[in-house]
Amino acid sequence: MSDLVVELNSKQFDDFIKSGKVIVDFWASWCGPCRMQGQILDNASKDFAALGIKVGKVNIDVETDLAAKFGVSTIPTLMLYQDGVLKETLIGVQQAETLKKKMS
Repeated sequence: MSDLVVELNSKQFDDFIKSGKVIVDFWASWCGPCRMQGQILDNASKDFAALGIKVGKVNIDVETDLAAKFGVSTIPTLMLYQDGVLKETLIGVQQAETLKKKMS
């Protein structure tokens, strides 16, 4: 995982999303498409950072309370935030260019 992608837990989640543009990836280690999504996010992390977009990941097997709180039942699920407000939820693997466009 890139140094620019932050592994989130329930204690830091609200603080992480409260300001700016944020992508949160809900994933699990046993999920093949999640591994693909993770690689896409890692590879694009410098581009995202240059655009002022923070990237966080939530392992649903570890942070079951966060997965339940947000109703995540399919992974990968990406939640796009602007200043703490959920703007969009995307299910399935998303390409970096798609995410950049949605976050602009």
